[in-house]
Amino acid sequence: MVENVSPKQTWDALSDDERTVLVDVRTDAEWTYVGVPDLRSIGKQPVLIPWQMFPTGQVNGAFAEQLRAAGATPEHTLYFICRSGARSMAAAQAAVAAGFPRAFNVADGFEGPQDREGHRGRVAGWKADGLPWMQG
Repeated sequence: MVENVSPKQTWDALSDDERTVLVDVRTDAEWTYVGVPDLRSIGKQPVLIPWQMFPTGQVNGAFAEQLRAAGATPEHTLYFICRSGARSMAAAQAAVAAGFPRAFNVADGFEGPQDREGHRGRVAGWKADGLPWMQG
């Protein structure tokens, strides 16, 4: 079972423990046009591995291999983030099944749910919580 944690809890864990990793499972298009968490101030960078491929939406069959290739081990604590928390939950569950027992889902993801006007990034999530991010 994968636990949901808030973006602020995730930031604190990333800041306090060198064995924590943020895995952003969105697509190349999202990283480029929407932005990514900026971890430079804590001496880290997010690991960018898509859970689903753009534009088909097909699940990335090499996901676990790519985690390992990025340096993740079962000793690391992995925090998975996507746009709203759905894809990242699936990715975290797959990581647990692949032998990464310390996997958490970032609740509300990078942009969170839509507000009344249909915009993301204002109600909840990494951006709405005021955590650092940058746009490519």
